[in-house]
Amino acid sequence: MSSSPPPHVLLVSAPLQGHVNPLLVLGRRLASRGLLVTFSTVPHAGLKFSHGDGEAVNVGRGTLRFEHLQGGGLWSSDDPRYRESDVMRHLEDAAPAALSGLIRRQSEAGRAVSCVVANAFAPWVVRVASAMGVPHAMLWTESCAVLSLFYHYFHSLADFPSKEAEPNAPVAVPGLPSKMAAGDLPALIHAPEQFIWRQVLVEDLRSLRETVSWALVNTFDELEHPTIEALRPHLPIIPVGPLCETESYGDRDDDCAAWLDAQPPRSVVFVAFGSLLKISRDELTELAEGLEATGRPFLLVVRDDNRELLPDDCLAAATDGSRGKVVAWCEQGQVLSHGAVGCFVTHCGWNSTLEALACGVPVVTYPAWADQPTNAKFLADVYGVGVRLPKPMARDALRRCVEEVMSGPEAAAMRARAGKWKAEASSALSNNGGSSDRAIQEFVNAVLSIGPNGY
Repeated sequence: MSSSPPPHVLLVSAPLQGHVNPLLVLGRRLASRGLLVTFSTVPHAGLKFSHGDGEAVNVGRGTLRFEHLQGGGLWSSDDPRYRESDVMRHLEDAAPAALSGLIRRQSEAGRAVSCVVANAFAPWVVRVASAMGVPHAMLWTESCAVLSLFYHYFHSLADFPSKEAEPNAPVAVPGLPSKMAAGDLPALIHAPEQFIWRQVLVEDLRSLRETVSWALVNTFDELEHPTIEALRPHLPIIPVGPLCETESYGDRDDDCAAWLDAQPPRSVVFVAFGSLLKISRDELTELAEGLEATGRPFLLVVRDDNRELLPDDCLAAATDGSRGKVVAWCEQGQVLSHGAVGCFVTHCGWNSTLEALACGVPVVTYPAWADQPTNAKFLADVYGVGVRLPKPMARDALRRCVEEVMSGPEAAAMRARAGKWKAEASSALSNNGGSSDRAIQEFVNAVLSIGPNGY
């Protein structure tokens, strides 16, 4: 007698690197527990995504498949407009038809979708799943603290002082530390109503409250316990993070690893500002001169679209890799887990924040927008693993901050706290009863109870 096929979970992400990465990690973890998982996004030239359409890999007891989102008026994967700011509006218009077709094809192929998991900031996925009667979850890709701030602000559950008029005024939200101030709020709280990211955020929050069955959050209980508990009466929170990997899945950068292998332990200043942030020529010049002034080996990530801003005379030490190295991209989790890295200069995106904590690396924070100011506040003042680099970028300030983190009077204490968070993150993911391990199994059990779904 043959056993019934496993439930089929469809993961759908907007084609942005910071959105794809954590959802893909979640997909591996769900598949490893015996589920059939299909991952879908729109690969394009600006996205590091090497999985081919129709590819399938065995992960533990399950299978992880890949089917590209295409058709329905979506731009082709080689369209340069994916690098532009109107990609969110394009997805709102064109992606629903493509996703509906994908879900129908799964059923026709004998693998009907039991559950859809959408990343935050892709509300079109939730709309399609709701219309087709498919149970759905949302993966919130920022911190639970940021989710709580948004929830309390947009539902008028707390008073929020003006960030511009009262940047130091305290913000009182249940479960959040008393150190929070108006200047630490995520940017979308006070963004113009016509801003597309704010619009999709408002729709996400409404979906979380009204239609989404599970709110999966890329965090772990030990990191944000008071916040999680305070928000649970409002939303079905399941903390499933940290959704980051430090091992290679086919994209290992051997050149980068070899250079790091040649550096002394905890000596390297690693600098990376994410997949979206652009910095000016002046900032890059100050950054390069500041790194030179530290006298320490450095690994600097400068994307190809920023490469022309590199000052010709500032990075001589990087030309032969003797003391510095400049790359267009690297496997950030692998770099941060390397023993040679002693400091991370970061824009404080949530993925980077979690990777720094999970790898136990102290930080110099340089936030720009979105949730980054909030994350920087937590890294420096709540988690105690770093310092804030003032704006605008200045070489002397960068040198002082790096020295404070790597060899200053508080450096040893910062390293100890970073090591504590590394141990907590590892414990949360342990299959011997870790908090996130249990939470993921809780979601898997819920999906198993659904069974096959024919929408």
